[in-house]
Amino acid sequence: MLQRYDERNASIKYWVNGRLLGRDEAGVSPFDSVVQGGDAVWEGLRVYRGAIFGLTEHLARLRRSALALSFAEIPADAEIIAAIRATLLANGMDDGVHIRLTLTRGVKVTSGMDPRLNQAGPTLIVLAEHKAPVYDTTGLRLATTSMRRASPDVLDPKIHHNNLLNSILAKIEANFAGADDALMLDQRGFVAETNATHLFAVVGSTLVTPTTAACPEGITRQTVLDLAAAHDIPAVVRDVSLTEMYAADEVFCTGTMGEIAGVTVIDGRPIGNGQIGSLTSRVAKLYQEHAATMGVPVL
Repeated sequence: MLQRYDERNASIKYWVNGRLLGRDEAGVSPFDSVVQGGDAVWEGLRVYRGAIFGLTEHLARLRRSALALSFAEIPADAEIIAAIRATLLANGMDDGVHIRLTLTRGVKVTSGMDPRLNQAGPTLIVLAEHKAPVYDTTGLRLATTSMRRASPDVLDPKIHHNNLLNSILAKIEANFAGADDALMLDQRGFVAETNATHLFAVVGSTLVTPTTAACPEGITRQTVLDLAAAHDIPAVVRDVSLTEMYAADEVFCTGTMGEIAGVTVIDGRPIGNGQIGSLTSRVAKLYQEHAATMGVPVL
């Protein structure tokens, strides 16, 4: 699985601290913290008919992450939303759009890791692209990677930071294994998530999902849990072993970029009957209907 390039994105404009720039125009300083050490936080947003689903929750997570990294300044939500709106309007976008929202600590006076070198900041970047949900709806293949998700004593997963090498290394292993994505375990050997999404197993008629001890608090994941409660679908949050994933009736991933995507193979083993399951399809439909109608209008 490789994301496809959309020709409509050839002439897009992106936002950097009040400036709208062409995609090939440089807008971030080499002294910016995101370049110097991945010192930034980010969110992925999806636009449905002029509205962004989960915008309030995403901005709250962005703020919590920036506070955890002790950013000296964090823009108000209204300022960020205004930047998003300006970017969408400049690109004539109102639906089927993915936004990569990045907030860096800002520009340093000289190279170095010490945040005291940041005497200008933060830097707000809004990158909007025409992009459909990125996963193949016929079923994903996962391969378990040797890369482990870090525990909070190493790097707290509740910080939605830009240091993504752990995920990239896992994805590289998955690519070499001929899989679509990597299944990642935590330091104890329990399932954490994939390199890019949260995981659910279907056991009988019950949804089972790992805790967030070693992965971010997913907004799509929480939406699925809320929808399950509202539609009388049993759901359990607990430690899940890899063996349980192999034996599950169905498995699916959740995330803003891919929405709900069924998993049909893990480590070469078919899951259930090797097809997208009925509960996965039901949850996907519930989520799509909810996200398309419950967003925060930004246009």
